Amino acid sequence: QVQLVESGGGLVQAGGSLRLSCAASGSISRINAMGWYRQAPGKQRELVAEITSGGSTNYADSVKGRFTISRDNAKNTVTLQMGRLKPEDTAVHYCYVNYGIWYRHLWGQGTQVTVSS
Repeated sequence: QVQLVESGGGLVQAGGSLRLSCAASGSISRINAMGWYRQAPGKQRELVAEITSGGSTNYADSVKGRFTISRDNAKNTVTLQMGRLKPEDTAVHYCYVNYGIWYRHLWGQGTQVTVSS
């Protein structure tokens, strides 16, 4: 059974920084991609950033230049370093992992990020 454990998040003032981490454990033969989505109240879940096993990254336009995603393949972890945070970044942030030959998808439980103005 594959599990995701998220850490980080919290409350920060606008312009500040936060770091989110996510670790995948369990029966994982290979990880294809890991990343973060977020969902604000009343809005759809949206991609924040993702990184493939080969190191290719993809960012939402709204976070480019402010957020950096990185991955430790040996530890099956992904980290999202968030900088110059804005109130509109406030949302529940969800880690995900896409793994195995069948490209299965698993979500984390979510962690709240709140940016005050």
